[in-house]
Amino acid sequence: MNQTIVLIGPMGAGKTTVGKILSERLGLKNVSLDEIRQPYYDEAGYDNDTAKQIHTERGMAGILDYWKPFEAHSVERVLQDYDNSVIDFGAGHSVYDDDALFERVKKALKPYPNVILLLPAADKEEAISILNTRIPPDAPAEIVPWYKEMNAYFVKHHSNTDLATITVYTQGQTPDETCDEIIGKLK
Repeated sequence: MNQTIVLIGPMGAGKTTVGKILSERLGLKNVSLDEIRQPYYDEAGYDNDTAKQIHTERGMAGILDYWKPFEAHSVERVLQDYDNSVIDFGAGHSVYDDDALFERVKKALKPYPNVILLLPAADKEEAISILNTRIPPDAPAEIVPWYKEMNAYFVKHHSNTDLATITVYTQGQTPDETCDEIIGKLK
């Protein structure tokens, strides 16, 4: 039986940290999709020159749109390539405005009973406020507004809640305590 656990959620929710601890405690491989995505993007036709041109012409909004088909492809492929693993998705890998891309990801995740959404709090505005305190202190000042905007988008968008089979609110918990809660809820 495949014991794969998928962690989803906004930037700064703790997916990577919790994923590492969870994989150690459960004896499963740890896979961070943000770290291994490029070969999957490349096999789907990702082009760096096109990405640079889009970024120059349309900024971050344009590049995020360009990435979406590649993100969906990478979700499908990582699930094929890594059984019995703890896989943490990048924040964008589970949020789609395009219904066809969302359905592809939903279909890919359907066989997995442990798709865990990590959020700092149940209240969306409180969750956004907490996430905004977790913006890396060395983040360039010009990207801080983008970071805040994206986290609000990720928290308010329906995709994560529609894909998740389990939701864990992390406020007031250490990463180890969050792992305890997750382990107690695994199906």
